[in-house]
Amino acid sequence: MSSAAQYRPETRLVHSGTLRSQFAETSEAIFLTQGYVYKTAAEAEARFKGESPGYQYSRFANPTVAMLEQRMADFEGAQACRATATGMAAVTAALLGQVKAGDHAVAAKAMFGSCRYIVEDFLPRYGVESTLVDGTKLDQWRKAIRPNTRTLFLESPTNPTLDVIDIKAVADIAHNAGATLVVDNAFSTPIWQKPLELGADCVVYSATKHIDGQGRCLGGLVLGSNEFIEKHVHVLIRQTGPSISPFNAWVMLKGLETLAVRVERQTQTAGKIADALAGHKKLSRLIYPGRADHPQADVVAKQMTGGSTLIAFEIKGGKDAAFRFQDALKLVLISNNLGDAKSLVTHPATTTHQRIGAEARAELGITDGIVRLSVGLEHADDLIEDMLAALDRA
Repeated sequence: MSSAAQYRPETRLVHSGTLRSQFAETSEAIFLTQGYVYKTAAEAEARFKGESPGYQYSRFANPTVAMLEQRMADFEGAQACRATATGMAAVTAALLGQVKAGDHAVAAKAMFGSCRYIVEDFLPRYGVESTLVDGTKLDQWRKAIRPNTRTLFLESPTNPTLDVIDIKAVADIAHNAGATLVVDNAFSTPIWQKPLELGADCVVYSATKHIDGQGRCLGGLVLGSNEFIEKHVHVLIRQTGPSISPFNAWVMLKGLETLAVRVERQTQTAGKIADALAGHKKLSRLIYPGRADHPQADVVAKQMTGGSTLIAFEIKGGKDAAFRFQDALKLVLISNNLGDAKSLVTHPATTTHQRIGAEARAELGITDGIVRLSVGLEHADDLIEDMLAALDRA
């Protein structure tokens, strides 16, 4: 393929990074191999010294994985990308690779439960202190900065209440303090938001979500400048081994080909559902980044080019009503996953955010009545009818 820069983003998602073998296959090849052979012992030595190009071991480099990394980097507008076995492996590598004992990290407290564990529980085990802030309040970010602060972390929109954080403003705060900013962009997807263009130093994805898009495989991605990836990520992945399998990388490559089409359709449907549910007598709150009544609508307008495939809403009556609603759904499936071609609903207080405790959930607005809907590819009217009928039973 010619230089990726001359093509529009949707074209890059189909063609970028393709490496064809001597058989000139149309679809990307799956190189299911652990290791590689060398013509001579001298060639092996040169390759391990970095003096000769080529692959050594699939724990840290593989042709299929390399295609995924290059395609995603071209689409994201990043200089480099590394793929990992899961989204959480990507988050962990991006953060852990930057810090050492005695350092400090700051993160927005509204985030996926496992991400919160990494910041709040895991890093401190190794002498890295952490501070959690309300990500929507810039003064809290500024006050949390210390002389030993090395990195800031946020996800936007947040999981599950879909708050939107001003990425550019937080990036400026980080850089003024000599720190970096890592952004989990899974909820927005690379279709609707470009954190690197907004000043972030690193963006991470759970490729398990929209990039796969059909509930098949686990995967993660870490993207940034060549310097960031080489300095903080590459060696850590190479030596500790949170590597994606070539087969899973191939599935993600196939997912990227249809990512734009799927996310655009899912977002359109999500907007229709949000409008249909807004003001419903059984709901006390509805949050959707594509609506004018979103709490951070001004931030959404300046940093996102589309809404979201996710909706959050609070059902009156708490947990019992939320459970009755979920159990009454006929088409939408109960699952803690998201970004799937099938519409999925989850109750965060008892699943994804159960471990953080009632006090932390209350602080984040994750009430027992909150449910999170991940909109799939079904017809909008079928989904609306299913949800309205289920709300009647709630």
